[in-house]
Amino acid sequence: MPSAIILSTLNAKYIHASLGLRYLLANMDRHGGAGLRERTVLREFTIARPVQEIVAALLAELGPPVAGRPQIIGFGVYIWNVVATTEVVRRLRQARPDLKIVLGGPEVSYEWEEQEIVRLADHLITGWGDVSFPKLCRALLHGPQPLMKVIPGEQPALADIALPYAEFSADDLAHRLLYVEASRGCPFKCEFCLSSLDKTAWAFEAERFLAALETLHERGARNFKFVDRTFNLKIDSSLTILQFFLDRLTPDLFLHFEVIPDHLPERLKEMIARFPPGVLQFEVGIQTFNPDVQQAISRRQDNAKTCENLAWLVNHSHAHLHTDLIFGLPGETLASFAAGFDRLYALHPHEIQLGVLKRLRGTPIARHSVVHGMIYAAEPPYTVRQTSVVDARTVERFTRLARYWDLVANSGRFPQTLSLLLAGPSPFNAFLAFADWLWQSTGQTSRLTPEKLVDSLFDYLTGVIGMEKESVCRTLLADYQASGARANPACLQGLLKDREKPVPRLARPLAQRQDRHGASSG
Repeated sequence: MPSAIILSTLNAKYIHASLGLRYLLANMDRHGGAGLRERTVLREFTIARPVQEIVAALLAELGPPVAGRPQIIGFGVYIWNVVATTEVVRRLRQARPDLKIVLGGPEVSYEWEEQEIVRLADHLITGWGDVSFPKLCRALLHGPQPLMKVIPGEQPALADIALPYAEFSADDLAHRLLYVEASRGCPFKCEFCLSSLDKTAWAFEAERFLAALETLHERGARNFKFVDRTFNLKIDSSLTILQFFLDRLTPDLFLHFEVIPDHLPERLKEMIARFPPGVLQFEVGIQTFNPDVQQAISRRQDNAKTCENLAWLVNHSHAHLHTDLIFGLPGETLASFAAGFDRLYALHPHEIQLGVLKRLRGTPIARHSVVHGMIYAAEPPYTVRQTSVVDARTVERFTRLARYWDLVANSGRFPQTLSLLLAGPSPFNAFLAFADWLWQSTGQTSRLTPEKLVDSLFDYLTGVIGMEKESVCRTLLADYQASGARANPACLQGLLKDREKPVPRLARPLAQRQDRHGASSG
């Protein structure tokens, strides 16, 4: 029998499994929606899949329309999928005018009045949908018909929300990164983040959450990404969760947490230090070290304590550190960003993720647009194009630099060569000079193979910087061999004859990048 309700979204990659849709699925029989769960299916796609294929798959799932049998599709809409999802909705509306299309998600929860996708849909639920979506489906299928197109999402107590983890399939557990959350919300007010709109953070009851984790673990789950905005906000809760995983420690366990950089008390350090390499990954949002910028965007951060904690994590733990900086914040110049980058680089985190500011719908960052001359792209992801202190050309230069930094530094493929490249008073300015040269030389920010990068680094270090060729060759050769690459860069011809057989592919692809960083720092 055709499905009455389809829950769908377009994920950025297959490895991502939508947590939000699984929450909706788990709650379909609650809050007045009894009997809906068995009539609901989950269908996920990726943004790389052609729109016509997505539409065809959804129409096949629905089957032909039947009089008196309403059908519903609910879409999760995000900044990365709104363009493709809009086209999917448009084509569904043309093919099946009778279909009830419901939207939800952060991209359509704010400033929705002028959005094309909202115009095409029948209903929009803003904010939380755990309660409101089942109630809406019940009304659409059985009446009375809802009077409002836009429905403010009802926020229940967390105890009244069914947990979604039983909705992860065996295939999800085997091949995908599982998103979990011990809490929702955030008490901080950083104006570039949607979480700044939350009043506080709410924690799920620990015993219930850990029981769900235990079930997932017993089913074979080993890759967990916690989406909590502030995992180490309440240390007792952090310790309980970490102890849970310490008690179930296996070589294939992988845990990702987002942590507050200036809040790392001793008892949390003691627990973190007990984890072996390859298990813990911490996402550490630094964003900016500029005190004036921090104050302007309502970001509270003790910079000295942040640096102290990062130094401890690098030197006394095995956690893989993925640190974040944002370029283009109000009042942040290229020079002040460079100073912040250099300060962070000196602490030697494993990765420095360089992002460009995005004006997410609904975020308070919009209040700075006039005073700081903030101009953003009109299309997703609404990236800043210029500010009063950073012109458009500089933003373009930085965007290229960020791409090259990911390929050369964050990839972990060039640890020894990177030290040569960044030598001097300012690592940031050294890399900016290389990025400018690489763009002028290649005109590319994509399709740059490891071999092309090896040759480019050789040409730059010897031809532009003037370093001795034999020494640079030795360094690049050591990095290239350690990375496991198997081709033959031009500058290394004749040096790669007696290589060992290829190293077998790692059993844990999620940890490959971390392993390269670990090998370089060991």
